[in-house]
Amino acid sequence: MEIEENAALIVVDVQKGFESGSWGRRDNPEAEGNVAALIDRWQETGRPVVFVRHDSSVAGSPLAPGSGGNAFKDFVEERRGRGTGPEVLVTKTVNSAFYGEPDLDAWLKGAADGRRGQIVIVGIQTNMCNETTARMGGNLGYDVLFPLDAMHTFDLAGPFGWTLTAEELTRATAVSLHGGRFARVVTTEDVLKGTAS
Repeated sequence: MEIEENAALIVVDVQKGFESGSWGRRDNPEAEGNVAALIDRWQETGRPVVFVRHDSSVAGSPLAPGSGGNAFKDFVEERRGRGTGPEVLVTKTVNSAFYGEPDLDAWLKGAADGRRGQIVIVGIQTNMCNETTARMGGNLGYDVLFPLDAMHTFDLAGPFGWTLTAEELTRATAVSLHGGRFARVVTTEDVLKGTAS
């Protein structure tokens, strides 16, 4: 797998509010380490990094602006501004990072180093903001890479008394995105190998 020199890493909603117990049981305890490794590689190689923050408009949300949970997790905040490549902060109130401020699609297309046609999506939650961003990225014509082990989600209750575990939701997202050709579902190792000089 080849990762383009100007491929953008989109780090979605890696915020302290997801550490609160209100979300329930999560999967993939290795997610944060893999996200950190990818940010480090992007910064070392001068590739663009997009940090996305969810500013919830729901009353009492642990992700609400002004709350401690709105802040990025420490390992992300410590890395912001440390790379040699372009970096941008996108804030949003909905699931897709493409509906935030500033306009992500415009930022990617308006790059001085040429249109960024490849994006790599990591962060929280796999089946929510990550999947929505990936679907929209695919619809907009981006080559979307989705390293499944660099993200996590939580068990979820749905209609008719149905519930799915975080692992089941992760598999469903992977099958839908990859099988539906919205994105290529890969691993962190695949992506790191593709960025090796």
